[in-house]
Amino acid sequence: MKSNLISKSETAEVLSKIAEQWKIERPKIKNLKIYELEEGQIIIGEGLTAIKIGENYLPFLSDAQTLSMFPSIIVDMGAVKFMCNGANVMRPGIRSFGDFEKGQIVCIQEESQKKSLAVGRTLVSSEEMKQMDKGIVIENLHYISDKYWEAKKSIKE
Repeated sequence: MKSNLISKSETAEVLSKIAEQWKIERPKIKNLKIYELEEGQIIIGEGLTAIKIGENYLPFLSDAQTLSMFPSIIVDMGAVKFMCNGANVMRPGIRSFGDFEKGQIVCIQEESQKKSLAVGRTLVSSEEMKQMDKGIVIENLHYISDKYWEAKKSIKE
């Protein structure tokens, strides 16, 4: 896995794109280190760990501080096994959720310990979800044990 420290101007550009996509103001970070994977990148800086897949930036599952800034969805224990294998979130498996817009990044947690299982993008708004009984409501983009999770284990910070 190749890694490189990017310049201050490149760092500012990446942070700008992250703030735009996440709709969250991030504190300034001086340096970011980018780890190149076959598909995507892992981005690490002071107080930030993220993934870039295509043009999408996602918070990394182990970055609890960043994940706390996103709306959370609580799924029942029956959904955990499927989530950790990359399955999308189906409406029947959701126990509770906050307010969010369609297309927003959300953190998916399990109901007993409130541990983060996955990061996904909503396919409907919270208002639409309230009216639903079945169907896919969240696209699972990053989950425990995926290739990004496994690659991060080999990174020495």
